[in-house]
Parts: sequence; structure tokens; C-alpha cells
Amino acid sequence: MRILIFNWRDIKNPEAGGAEVYTHEIAKRLVAKGHQVTLFATAFKNCLKKEFIDGVKIVRAGNKFSVYWKAKEYYKKKFLKERFDVVIDEINTRPFLTPEFINNEEKIIALIHQLAREFWFYETPMPISLIGYHFLEKIWLKKYKNILAITVSSSTKEDLKKLGFKKISIIRNGINVQPLDEIPKKNERPTIIYVGRMKKAKKPQDVIEAFKIVREKIKNVELWMLGDGYMRRRLEAKNIQGIKFLGYVNKKTKDELVKKAWVIAVPGVREGWGQVVTDANALGTPAVGYNIPGLRDSIKNSYNGILINPNPRSLADSLIKILENDSFRIKLSQNAIEWAKQFSWDRSAEEFERILEDILQKE
Repeated sequence: MRILIFNWRDIKNPEAGGAEVYTHEIAKRLVAKGHQVTLFATAFKNCLKKEFIDGVKIVRAGNKFSVYWKAKEYYKKKFLKERFDVVIDEINTRPFLTPEFINNEEKIIALIHQLAREFWFYETPMPISLIGYHFLEKIWLKKYKNILAITVSSSTKEDLKKLGFKKISIIRNGINVQPLDEIPKKNERPTIIYVGRMKKAKKPQDVIEAFKIVREKIKNVELWMLGDGYMRRRLEAKNIQGIKFLGYVNKKTKDELVKKAWVIAVPGVREGWGQVVTDANALGTPAVGYNIPGLRDSIKNSYNGILINPNPRSLADSLIKILENDSFRIKLSQNAIEWAKQFSWDRSAEEFERILEDILQKE
């Protein structure tokens, strides 16, 4: 198969997140199976306009605003001649509107990790946030309701069904670490970890507020904040004892820190899945997460973590429960490892390939 993917970012983009990891892990496995995959994405500082990464051809042009019309331009001038079998329109808030310009008998699939919904109010100014929440997203996605959509969780599937989508398949995330066989040696002091971008929609400030409550009860508790973002400086300026801001770290260091932590705190507005949960679970670290779309899929309450009402007080209470109760924490950690073992990028890629083959056979 010849597969074309439109996405706003590729795996090398400095702003790449979980959606880009998902796309790349699937794409490189499709290449390994003998398929040709081209991914068109935004250019960024000092990037190559074209390169191959793990066999996936990356083409970059435009910025985060212009990439959408650049995609249309590239399709008409170049991609049209390459006669792709399938075009995957990966939608992160704004779609590429491929149904309006793909016209060479290619099959179109929408890849939607999550809806924007509440994100509009956290990451865009007024009145754009109101327009986006009430009108734009619904208008954009309406164009895809008769097209096959692939998503990563039941939460997003239900959201899409409410918008009138008729054909939806779930292909869950894999994991980015090999699951351990047993609970590893943990840090001597009770340790909470946060892993993610420090932006409003991720609510890192809630972890800070919860930590202050936890520290009133558990004096020697530590909080490791991993990740970067526009909120980091303001949060770090609070200068709260027991908190270490470690910034962006490489994967090996991140995995070692997550493995040593007693629990991972995962707040936020909504997720497609909650990759940090299953990756942490694989390393024997249970999660306390907000009961929001995505996290309620990756966390089974009181099994591999705890789901809570989205506020710092509830977060603190559940963190204390896990940190103070050794037998409960050990049980969650054991379950977390078992839970993580069912996820695999190889399996996800096989399911993805099967769906692509099915859609082509229905011509």
C-alpha cells in the first residue's frame, strides 16, 4: 500500500507529543511490513524539508497555521501524481479538510485521538475559544461523519458518535517501555512524579497544590516535575520545598525516574488515551488521574491507579492513600505491570494494517 498521512507535527518536531509518537510507531511498522508511508507535517527551525525516519518519508512545509493550506497545495502539485491508496487525515483540533480536495480515488481515513472541546478555553484567547468550542470543531468534523474514523479510546469514540460519526474503530496505544517482571526498587522517600508539558490544559499547577496538602501529612515526601513549557518558570518561582523541577530529560533518564517514583500524578482537561499512565504502569508505578476522557480509559479505578474528581484536594487525598498504605500501593503496582502487558505497538500496527486492507477491499 501507498499511504499518505497529513499531521500538524512529526516525531522530530520539538512540540511533538503523544499523538506523534502513536503515528510514528504505527507508520514505521507499516513500512517494515512492506508498505510505503509518507508523512506531511509542519516545518520547524533547522529542520530538513525532506528526510526518512525509520523508513517513513517525512515532508515538511509551512508553520502551525499555514500547514493546512500547504497540504492542499502539495497534494495538487506533487502527491496527486504519486497515486496513494490511502490518505490519513490526522486531526488535532483543526483538520486538513481532505474530503474537500482529495480526488484521485484514494480512500480517506480520519485519525482522531481526542476532541479539543475544553482545550479551547485553556489554550486559545477569547472570543476564539467560544467560537471554537460552540461552532468551529463541530463544523469541521461534520465533514468527516461518513468517513471511517480511527481513534484510541472508548471516550473519544463516544464523543464522535455524538457528532454523528457512523464508522469508528478503536486502535489503542502501545507502550514505549518493556513491562517489568516485578515491582522495582523505589526511591527511599515517598515520591510523586509528574511527566508532561507544563501548559494550562495539562494542569501541572494542580499537582503543586496537591503536593502542598500531601506534605502537611507526609513531611518527607518529594515531587519530581518532568517536562517543560510556558508555565514552568512561574511554577518553579513558587520555590516550594520538596519539589524538583527536572525539565526535559532523555527517555532513559525519564524511565529511571518513573521507575523509582511511588506514584504518578496525571491531572488535565482531557486526553486521547493517557500514554504516561501505561508507560508508568509498565515500570511498576500506579497512577492517580483525573476522571476525564482518556484517563478513564487508561486507568481502571483501584486496579492500576485511582480515578478522582478533577481538583487538587481529591488528588492529594488519593496520593496520601497510596503513599501511606504499603499493601494497597504494592497491589496497585503489581496490577499496573499486568495491565501494561496487554499493550503493544506491534499489535496496534497489525490492527491498523488490517483496517487499511479492509477499506481498500471494499472498493
